[in-house]
Amino acid sequence: MKIAMIGHKRIPSREGGVEIVVEELATRMVEKGHSVTVYNRKGKHVSGGKTVNLKEYKGVKIKSVPTFENGKLNAIVYSVIATFLALFGRYDVIHFHAEGPCSMIWLPHLFGIHTVATIHGLDWQRAKWGGFATKFLKFGEKTAAKYADELIVLSEGTRDYFKETYGRETVFIPNGIDVQNEKKADIITKKYGLEKDGYILFLARIVPEKGLHYLIDAFMQTDTDKKLVIAGGVSHSGEYAKQIHDMAKDDRIIFTGFVEGDELWELYYNCRMYVLPSDVEGMPISLLEAMACGCECLVSDIDTAKNVVGEYGYTFKKSDVNDLKNKLCEILGKPKADKAEQIEYVKNNYSWDEITDRTLELYKK
Repeated sequence: MKIAMIGHKRIPSREGGVEIVVEELATRMVEKGHSVTVYNRKGKHVSGGKTVNLKEYKGVKIKSVPTFENGKLNAIVYSVIATFLALFGRYDVIHFHAEGPCSMIWLPHLFGIHTVATIHGLDWQRAKWGGFATKFLKFGEKTAAKYADELIVLSEGTRDYFKETYGRETVFIPNGIDVQNEKKADIITKKYGLEKDGYILFLARIVPEKGLHYLIDAFMQTDTDKKLVIAGGVSHSGEYAKQIHDMAKDDRIIFTGFVEGDELWELYYNCRMYVLPSDVEGMPISLLEAMACGCECLVSDIDTAKNVVGEYGYTFKKSDVNDLKNKLCEILGKPKADKAEQIEYVKNNYSWDEITDRTLELYKK
């Protein structure tokens, strides 16, 4: 098949979960003999990393689309231009990712092109957006519900939401994980003085909906010699990032900025625990990665997080700093659990190869 993907920022990139999903699907589809073109956005890396502008990556064709740097206009302009360009690509299927870009899915549908949409989360709920941007995301959601030939969701809760709100049947296909070999503490020891099991890890973008402010507040009330490592870049939320840095008046807190490569995997494999205190999530790939590396995981009790950890992790009441503090103390107060069963669970249930095959089946319809 000849396939196009629209909606991510760019690949290769770890700027967010959408980018990881597009890269994993596109490269595997090429390996299976399909032709895949992805429409990257031009512009700066939103999380502070390096931007690589390529025309091809692992056999995936890349077309770069110009757009505004302004965060609220970026996705809108990109979606319009990318969709018009894709109309002339003679694709068998165009796969839209995320609610904002789905606002244009009606156009290829009008021309009889098979369309698939993946809703990575209910983006209009995220705290960084407001006003026009929220209305635009809602419009994208409604457009996907109405015009997408196949609609993929990442959680059963989102599946129920589309059925109740729009009467629309969806297909649940989760995100996957590409398990990396274990990494001993090396780079992180030289750069930050970190040792195995000597720190609690938060690894995500520094944006309000990730709930980092709850974690800092709870951690500063916790009597421990463990450090808190905050690994992540800033995405359209400069004021929030400033608030976070102002809060973190504690010598035990370390900010690494955006991380990737061996440094990223060292942080996972050597942490005492991984914490994701989000108010809103789609399906957090960083949580899957942490579980696959054998981390003890503590997450807020939102469906999209607690359903991933299942019986293998801990939860606290969403946005409840006191409950979060108590759970931190509880976990730190007992020996680290053996996570061999957890690792096998993740490998067996979140395989990118199986997820790619299930996605291709929707294309073939």
